[in-house]
Amino acid sequence: MQAAILIEPGRIEVQDVPVPEPSKGEALVKIRSALTCGTDLKAYMRGHPMIPMPGVFGHEFSGVIAGIGKGVKGFRTGDEVMAVHSAPCLNCRYCRKKMFNLCDRIMETKVLGAFGEYILLPSPTVRQNLFLKPRGLSFEDAAFLEPLSCVVHGMSGLDIKKNDRVMVIGPGPIGLLHLLLIRHKGAKVMVAGRSQERLSLAKKLGADAVAAEQGLGDAIDEFTDGLGADYVFECTGQVDVWEDSVSRVRRGGTVILFGGCKSGTKVTYDTYRLHYDEITLKGVFHFRPEDVKEAYDLLKHRKVRPSELISGSYALNDTVKAFEKLKQGKGVKYVIKP
Repeated sequence: MQAAILIEPGRIEVQDVPVPEPSKGEALVKIRSALTCGTDLKAYMRGHPMIPMPGVFGHEFSGVIAGIGKGVKGFRTGDEVMAVHSAPCLNCRYCRKKMFNLCDRIMETKVLGAFGEYILLPSPTVRQNLFLKPRGLSFEDAAFLEPLSCVVHGMSGLDIKKNDRVMVIGPGPIGLLHLLLIRHKGAKVMVAGRSQERLSLAKKLGADAVAAEQGLGDAIDEFTDGLGADYVFECTGQVDVWEDSVSRVRRGGTVILFGGCKSGTKVTYDTYRLHYDEITLKGVFHFRPEDVKEAYDLLKHRKVRPSELISGSYALNDTVKAFEKLKQGKGVKYVIKP
């Protein structure tokens, strides 16, 4: 089979590699649609600690089961499916506390390689996070299961209500998925960022307000009647934005730090503001099986429709073209079709 190999930052080669054979509990999926994401782009531009090089990459996908190992139940060859690329071990200390997204092994056992003709899903993923694709759902929309699961997890435990004022900072693919889910919950949403093209898309997707960096303070005051946002979702992974997010939330509000900053970086906050205004800072990472199931239901019942986040489609041999466009700030997400 052919697969896109990330050789080093800025260099992708499509190579012939063996087709994996499913062992007990495993499933081999023929990829029909794979999506680019921000983590993939970081790896392409400068490398990423969770994406070894040289090696296969890509982890947002949907496809058709091409083979199953012994013991797999509920699936058969030819089934159209959607999945995420990881699952908890269920045995470690964090899993025993039901903190499945923090499983000791979840990043060690994740599977990469969606930018290829086939991907082999390990047994924990097959048992917990593999789903039959609904007939009316496109393969492109089904491939959003993984990023939407992350967004669902970031909102878990929050009481976002109708007419709450919510600010999303960063109109990238994750920020725009936040917008879609918050709108589904009935809250009012402002999206802030630098890209006018993406802010225009946010408006098209239902944002109640958008704001560029210039004049952001006045814009949030107008949006919240001077109170500050009930919730702020930081989706850039930039240190200065992490720090500034606290100034955008109301007293008693919550800042969700979704975007991951570079390892080793530090932020500084005004302790008076955090303490006396009872600000909650919430870090979020990955997802739990229950988040994946919720994301699946949202896509299945068309409560979230992410297709407008797709900026174009490329064949596997042209994978590098998609990442060059993203590197130049063009588009939001691209579909790779092996």
